[in-house]
Amino acid sequence: MNPSNKFLWLRWLLISVIVVVFDLSTKYYFDSNFQYGETRVVTSFFNWVLVYNPGAAFSFLADAGGWQREFFIVLTTIITAVLLWMLKSQHTNRFLAVGLTLIIGGALGNLFDRVVHGHVIDFIQLHAGGYYWPAFNIADSAICVGAGMLIVDSFRHGNADSKKTATEKALSANERK
Repeated sequence: MNPSNKFLWLRWLLISVIVVVFDLSTKYYFDSNFQYGETRVVTSFFNWVLVYNPGAAFSFLADAGGWQREFFIVLTTIITAVLLWMLKSQHTNRFLAVGLTLIIGGALGNLFDRVVHGHVIDFIQLHAGGYYWPAFNIADSAICVGAGMLIVDSFRHGNADSKKTATEKALSANERK
């Protein structure tokens, strides 16, 4: 690898930085301007609401007694490290790189909340016909879009090498170095 290109993969992290800044600034706005549990109706299917989630996605383990905070901090740190490793080895695949950096930005935004507040701040609520989707935030949205991009990327190419998962490709790339 050319020494001048050694850190070229880092340019993709600008997307993660944008996600983190947008996520944290919107969370700060809602946490500062809403009372906990306050709901403001925007449309017939969309509300702003301030809730705190001590668990994971869709409040998974929210009532687990407190140990889940440290568990999710460690898990997020490990997953982010793996995603950074994947990004470094697959940074020439633009679609995959964007997906990875969206997930990394979302993970870091929610990690900040867990470390600083002990919970994640959620403020977007969708509903229809009396059924409510669990509240979420910008970080959650970035993670879902990024994960979707990783899934699409796994089906994008038809040759044998491209049928490998991103992890398999990353392993192969690192073995060649």
